[in-house]
Amino acid sequence: MTISFSQGQVIKPETNNQLTLKFGGYSNKGVRDENQDAIIVKHPKTRTEQELKGSVACIADGASCSEHGQKASHTSVMQFIDDYYATPQSWSIQRSAQKILTSLNSWLFNTSVSNIHPAQQVNHNALVSTFSSVILKSNTAHIFHVGDSRIYLLRDGELRQLTRDHTRKTMGQKHYLTRALGMDNQLNVDYQTLPIKKNDCFILTSDGVHEFVSPNTFNEHIDKPGADFEYAAQTICNTALSHNSSDNVSCLIVQVSHLPKPSLIEFHEKLAKRAIPPALKLGQSIDNFMVLEVLYAGSRSHVYRVMQKETQTEFVLKVPSVQYHDDPAQLRAFFNEQWAGILLNNKKVMKVYPTPEHSQFLYQICELVEGVTLRQWMYDNPKPSLNEVREILEKITQGIRVLQRADMVHRDLKPENIMVQRDGDIKIIDLGAVLVRGIEEGEQTDKEPTPLGAVNYIAPETIKHNTATTSSDLFSIAVIGYEMLTGELPYSAMSAQSLKQSRHHQWEYQPLTQKRADIPAWVDLVLQKACAESPNERHQVLGDFVEDLYTPNQSLVKSKAKQPLINRHPIQFWKVLALLLGVIAIVELVLLLGSS
Repeated sequence: MTISFSQGQVIKPETNNQLTLKFGGYSNKGVRDENQDAIIVKHPKTRTEQELKGSVACIADGASCSEHGQKASHTSVMQFIDDYYATPQSWSIQRSAQKILTSLNSWLFNTSVSNIHPAQQVNHNALVSTFSSVILKSNTAHIFHVGDSRIYLLRDGELRQLTRDHTRKTMGQKHYLTRALGMDNQLNVDYQTLPIKKNDCFILTSDGVHEFVSPNTFNEHIDKPGADFEYAAQTICNTALSHNSSDNVSCLIVQVSHLPKPSLIEFHEKLAKRAIPPALKLGQSIDNFMVLEVLYAGSRSHVYRVMQKETQTEFVLKVPSVQYHDDPAQLRAFFNEQWAGILLNNKKVMKVYPTPEHSQFLYQICELVEGVTLRQWMYDNPKPSLNEVREILEKITQGIRVLQRADMVHRDLKPENIMVQRDGDIKIIDLGAVLVRGIEEGEQTDKEPTPLGAVNYIAPETIKHNTATTSSDLFSIAVIGYEMLTGELPYSAMSAQSLKQSRHHQWEYQPLTQKRADIPAWVDLVLQKACAESPNERHQVLGDFVEDLYTPNQSLVKSKAKQPLINRHPIQFWKVLALLLGVIAIVELVLLLGSS
């Protein structure tokens, strides 16, 4: 048995704006020789970990037909907890959990295969276990499930089963698992989310319990004031044993005692207490940073080149506009930009440094990037070679991979936000529109009414539905590449003023070969695919896009060859059609004159 919590434990928050849980559980081997069930709960003590990762409850049941069921179940819950809280803070819950479960499944399966003697039956020695988990973060429950353990939700006296059993019955009505950890080298995990309410109670049980006790009786032991969940879980398990359960019995109960108000992470709250400084002038200082140059002064922010007096080191200092002091959405974007910039540590992305701990002012300190914007580079190189362009596109894609690994989306890729450095390398700057999924899923705030980013580089799904993924960033990269080669956009231009109309815009791709005859047609196909209107039609892997830029993708070429002439060569089609119509008109004229 694996069990990790105190009896009837209540975790009190540091403030009244944190998630509070009450939980208890019980597990018993029953009539079996050993207990192959495992249950565990972890509620982080630190506020940052609680807000970014949430609280986790797990149950696992090792396959009874295996000699290693106990090892499989215990390893699953313990390793899941350890690895989950070790994943990057910016990762979403879904990405974190599924990555870990995939890795766990691979380890269990491969360990089983390597340990099996040819004369032995696989099912007697395999490390196979069911796994069900509920992760509570902010106001949302995330459910992960594979196997026939179950998770129920008891809300307002009503019990609802949240998971479905992955089993099938034989002719003799025996149940066999169809899905579990370690059963196959491929893993398919059920995942769902649901909003939670105060006093919601999640009940996790192994099949030794729910097959012998009617779940409808659970609320008799749980849904009453001052219920001792350790005792309630033990009572439920003992009831199953008294009903002749021949399996291990386990029950875990987790109740939401207090829900936090949807809030920003602790990092946000600290910054929110700071004042936005007024516009600075040359020679003025803020927290030992002296202004050397005003780089940009706009409606959203002010950007300065500054020097830290103590070290004589130059940085870029960015300050949000004073007009946003009472605009939570804009401030949240500024906070996210700073947090993401500090977290990311890669030469392809501009570094952001922590500001002085006791500063009274809100601003960012960023590295000073020597070079020119890609927009300036395009002005200086109006007709670049294909090789120059794809080398830059490859480097931009590498930068987006950095964000992708951190579960982030840039959302505002444009030539002005890409620096070409003196050594030819690139650096992505301005994370003001960055989407951090680990923060987004814990926030219940409304989405921005207007999509962030430059309208002519924004992916259609962002304009239409205000959704963004790495595929959306790929769309922007392809548009930039097209513009670098031609000086024009692949679609008819839009303006910020016509954004509402642009939601109904028709994305009709203009073949690149019509504007640069020296560019191979297969390169045009790559860019057309990468900036397709539908995300499903784009490259699903960034590496495939880069590879296709250097080597003709034969499937794209063949697909193009099968299309009608009007799709493959529209200009030639209309020229031929015009020629034929002209010939027909001349013939008709000759016939008409001849008949007269």
